[in-house]
Amino acid sequence: MDVWGALADRTRREILDLLRDRPHTAGEIADQFSLTQATVSHHLAVLRQTGLVTASRRAQTIIYTLDPRAFRKLIRGLEEFLST
Repeated sequence: MDVWGALADRTRREILDLLRDRPHTAGEIADQFSLTQATVSHHLAVLRQTGLVTASRRAQTIIYTLDPRAFRKLIRGLEEFLST
């Protein structure tokens, strides 16, 4: 899936909005939604595959964070598209 496909999903956009404030664990993210842990994990996997989110391990916990480089690349792509 590409970035546009990832952003097309409302739940993934809400996860990104949540991560804007600070990094979160999958459990913290799941607590904000009425979704199963497996569904949240799927959304996080899509966001990681597209590069919008990174994951780092701290002991037994995985912390999810926005990757600003991916958003800058997305903005550059939009600017190029609009300037042609």
